[in-house]
Order: sequence, then structure tokens, then C-alpha cells
Amino acid sequence: MENYDKNCIFCKIANHEIKSNVIYEDDDVMAFLDISQVTYGHTLVICKKHYDNFLTCPKEIMNKMFNLAQRIGQVAIHDLHALGVNILTNCYEAAGQTVNHFHIHVIPRYKNKEGFEITMKENDQNLNLPAIAETLTNSLK
Repeated sequence: MENYDKNCIFCKIANHEIKSNVIYEDDDVMAFLDISQVTYGHTLVICKKHYDNFLTCPKEIMNKMFNLAQRIGQVAIHDLHALGVNILTNCYEAAGQTVNHFHIHVIPRYKNKEGFEITMKENDQNLNLPAIAETLTNSLK
């Protein structure tokens, strides 16, 4: 298989070398239940070819993955009776990525503040937002 990392657990799952609870699969993407369920129905969407993360994945594959993640989120709300859903991906270890293969978490939510929460730290209130915006704007040109 092109773009296959023999040491990557998600490549092995995509290649059916490791059993998983697959809920969707086509030639490019796969979705399966996370073995470490944060909440009921926690699903991972992966690309079948190996790309380290969101930042390195081709747009066509990334779009297929997010389309599938959206559909799984809709199903979680309708059929699992979730009250909401987190759809997220982590890029690199500093951001919490533990498997270096692009994947999207679809985490159904059943009550407020269940699981994790992103909050602002007190010292973050003194950031120079105009300077940050200028740096990002100039780099996007």
C-alpha cells in the first residue's frame, strides 16, 4: 500500500491487520470506534494512506474525512441521542497527538462539561492580539 507505515497502528487498522469496530470504510477513509471511549460512541475517522497529521494531508482526503466526521456527528445526535459533539484533530505531540497518523475524533456529548474543556488561562488575557493577527495575516498572503 502506498503511504504505509509498518510501525503505525492506524495503518495496520486501515490494512485490516488489526481488528477494529469499523462503522464506515471506502477506498480512502475509514471510521471505527475508539478503543478508549471518552464518551459513548467516540469514533475515529482516519485516512487509509499514511499522513502524519491534518497539516500534511492532501485537501481531497481531508475533505472526505471531515465530510464523514460531520455525518457521524449528525448520526450521534440523532441516533445516539447526544446533546452535542466535539469534532477535533491534534497536530504534533505538543497539541496532544499520540498517534502520528492523521485522524479526527468525533466525540458525542451527553451532558455539559463532560470529558475535557478548553479554557483561557488568566495570564492569556494580556496577549497582544493585534500583533498576533498581523503576523498570521502577513504569513497567509
